[in-house]
Amino acid sequence: MAIHLTPTELAREAGMDRREVISRCVELGVPIFQGKVDKTLFLQTVEAEGDEQQLAEA
Repeated sequence: MAIHLTPTELAREAGMDRREVISRCVELGVPIFQGKVDKTLFLQTVEAEGDEQQLAEA
C-alpha cells in the first residue's frame, strides 16, 4: 500500500476531484513533493480542519 500518491490517485482514494485535492493541499499547507502527496498527512490534515470547523460552529 503506497503512502505517497499523485493527486489523481489520492483523489480516487479520498472520493474527491483531483483539482480539489491540489487546492486543499495549498490551502492547508500539505506539501506536494515531486508530484506526490503524503496520503496520511493529507487525510489527517483534512480531518483536523473539519473538526476545527465543527468547533467554530458550536
